[in-house]
Order: sequence, then C-alpha cells, then structure tokens
Amino acid sequence: MKWLIYCLIYGFVVCSEAEEKKPNFILIVTDDQDVVLNGLVPMKNVQNLLVKQGITFQNAFTSSPLCCPSRATILSGMYAHNHKTTNNSKSGNCYGYHWRKYIEPNALPVQLQSNGYETFFAGKYLNEFNSDKVPPGWDHFYGLFGNSKYYNYRMNENGQTKNYTNKYLTDLLDERLIDFLKGQHTSKPFFAYVAPPAPHQPFTPADRHKDAFPDVKAPRTPNFNIPSGNLDKHWLVSFSTKIPDSLLTTMDMYYRMRWQSLLAVDEMIGNLVKTLKSIDELDNTYILFTSDNGYHIGQFAQPWDKRQPYETDIRVPFVIRGPNIGAKQISEAPVSLVDLVPTVKDLAGGMKYGNEDGISIRKFMESPNVIDKSFHRQLLIQYWGEGNFKMYEPKCPFTKEDELAGCSKEAGCHCEDSRNNTYACVRHFAYRTNRIYCEFKDNEQFVEAYDLASDQYQLTNLGYEMLPIERAMYSLSLHNMSKCEGVSCQISNF
Repeated sequence: MKWLIYCLIYGFVVCSEAEEKKPNFILIVTDDQDVVLNGLVPMKNVQNLLVKQGITFQNAFTSSPLCCPSRATILSGMYAHNHKTTNNSKSGNCYGYHWRKYIEPNALPVQLQSNGYETFFAGKYLNEFNSDKVPPGWDHFYGLFGNSKYYNYRMNENGQTKNYTNKYLTDLLDERLIDFLKGQHTSKPFFAYVAPPAPHQPFTPADRHKDAFPDVKAPRTPNFNIPSGNLDKHWLVSFSTKIPDSLLTTMDMYYRMRWQSLLAVDEMIGNLVKTLKSIDELDNTYILFTSDNGYHIGQFAQPWDKRQPYETDIRVPFVIRGPNIGAKQISEAPVSLVDLVPTVKDLAGGMKYGNEDGISIRKFMESPNVIDKSFHRQLLIQYWGEGNFKMYEPKCPFTKEDELAGCSKEAGCHCEDSRNNTYACVRHFAYRTNRIYCEFKDNEQFVEAYDLASDQYQLTNLGYEMLPIERAMYSLSLHNMSKCEGVSCQISNF
C-alpha cells in the first residue's frame, strides 16, 4: 500500500502523512461455473495467479442456484427472501420494480461510490436488464442486454446502446476492463465488477479455443446417470429415467464446450494481473473470483442444468488474492455469496453496515483454519420453481397442467424445473458436522437431508431416518432463516 508525505515550509517544516490509500477490488463472476465437476481445471491463469497466490475457500456456496437471484445477492448482500428477486423473470422481480425502487439504490456500488471509490461494471448485470439508463452507483458501465450471449448481443455502454455481431463478448469485456485499469492515474481507489457469459449455455467458445480438450468427457461420478427412488429424491428428480447412451455423447460435448468457453475468461485473468502490475496496483488490489451458481451434467439422471439443492449446483468456486493474504492458502470455512458485500465493505474500511444478511469473511482470510470444537455456521439456500403453462413443450409427453419447465427433446425430455420445485435448505457446518437439510413446498412437503462427511455424492437421503427431535430442530432453524433479516441471519439457529 502507498503512503504520501506532504511538506510545507513556512520558516519551519511541517510534514504530515496522508491517509493510507484504500484497497482496490476486482470481482470476477462467471456464469454457471461448477467446481465439483472440475470447472476450475482448464483455467491455468486462475490456478497460477490466483489460487497459488491467495486463498481458496473449499466450502463456498451460492444462496440460490439460479442466475438472477444470485446476482441480486452479490450486489445487495441479502438473501433472496429479502431482496425479493426469486427467479429469472420480471414477475420474479429480476430487474423488476422492487429491485429498482428499494434494493438497487442502496446496493454495493452506490455505497462504494459514496465512500470515494471509482466504480466499473462490464458484462451480465441481471437477466432482465434491458435499459438505456445506467444503474445507480456505476461511473463506468458496460452492461449486457438480457441473458448470457457470446455473439450477436446488445450493450448499454455508459447510456448508449451498441450492437455487436462478431465480437466475442468475453474479449470485449477484457478490453473494457484493461482500458479502465490503464486509465487509473489518480489516487482514487476503484471497484471493478466483471461478469463474463462463460460457461453458460449455449457454451460457445471463442473460435481460437473450439478445438481444445478433444478427449475430455463429463466426469462419471458415483451419482452419474443414477435414477432415484421415490423416497430418495423429490419428485422432479425421482421421475427421471436413465439417460440413453445417445445423449451421453451430447453431454460430453457440452462439457468440453464449457471448458473451452472458460479459456477466454482465463486469458482475461492473465491480462488483468499483468496490467495491475504495470500500473503498480497489484499489491493493493483484492481480486475475487467466483460464480453465481454451480452446474450438474448427468448427476441423478439429470442431463444438464442447475436449480437443484445438490453440491454440484450450490457449490461455487471462491478464490481471493490480495493484500495480507498468504500464498497457497486453503480454508474449509463455510462462506456464501451473501458474504461478498459485507466483506468488501470491511476490507474497504470506513463503511457502515446496512441490511446485509451475510458476514465479513475477513477473519477467515486471515485465519483460514477456524473449524475447531467451538465453530458453528449455517448457510441458507433458497429456490422458487418457475414452471407454468407458457413453458409447455408439446414434443415431450407431459401436459400443460404439469407446469413443467426446461423439457426438451434434445435433453431426452428430462425436465429442468417445475412450479413446485420450490425449496429451502440449511447448509450446516460445525466440528465434525457437514450436512444439508432441505424442505420442499409441494404436496408431499418432501424432505431431503444428507451427511456430506460420509455421503459425498448424496446418494442416501436421511430426511426420513433422522431422530424426530433432530429433524424438528433443523426444520425450526430453516423456518427462522427463511424469515431472517440482517443480523438475525448471521446467528445460527441450531
């Protein structure tokens, strides 16, 4: 960090030290990047420049395994039941009235801007963003209209709409970020948030990467293509039949394409570290790398998607490099995307906490090994199903009344979602405790629970085998967390 000394001579010398410059932040949020299925493996710059130079949180989770609710959490520091963005549609408040009126005006960029930070955004903002106005808090804004694309997209560039046909989006974001960094010639600290489309469907790699990893296939995990019984999984998963061999080829291709699409993001990481070093800001900058949610390919006979309460979908990569962080650090401390806002505010210094539901994980960054006999933390995972009549796919053997979503012939009519695929889970960590407990809001009030310490692949549902008192305690904890606000979300209820 840099210190400035000013001296005035009026017959005598008066010298004073200026306030230490605040740290910079660069937040990189990929789209649907798994970590359980080796989603970080193809990213060599991430491995060498971030993982080996900083701290990796092995137990990092999204608060909702869907893009818009998760991104709203990243910007607000709130769980979805508080920021009210429950799915990717306008009716689910994805860039809806409640977000624009009550949440966005107090989101992280607004608070950082008022605290003296210069702010920059480039990439996917919220799925339903479609405005020629710059959202509050951003000094520099390059926001994608709508959901993830790689080519043929529109951008809001500082209030001006621009159309791009052949420019690969990740490369454009890379250029905008580097131009911003090279333009930093003042003592003002900066916050840059970059949200590339990769590896979101349609998984389109840059042309220079389309032949990479020719022999890579989707991992055949112990729960890969394993249909479930009625009491093993909730009905949307348990009614799925085994995936035919003809579809496995497509799944392997998509897995390779996901890896390929991440290579341009990895190049961006290399460019930003090189640029930070050239402008002498690398040692004063926190680089945070994560994703909005995870992803599954084949687990429990579900071809490809997210939206489920399993580790593939809710775990995310979470790596931080920056001041006072040792190299090659690994922490098992449980963290959530809801923690990003309070953590940045804590590290920035001089900022008041508001209605954030998460905690600052600075203490975990400074002391990675914190899980001892006294440690205890619970994280909330929430999801609201999106199925309705309009999502009916006549090519699949279901009716409109089933209110299913994401059913396609390409995926063998394995449906991704439904109206009552709505659940809340407590992800519970303590000394020798690594569990998840979920309740579904369907006609069965279905329960799923797993001991991840002994059942890594979630093959055995313990929801109906738990002692009544234990299940009641988890249910009460889940009830309390699903209604918590601010400080009450930070207190374990078990």
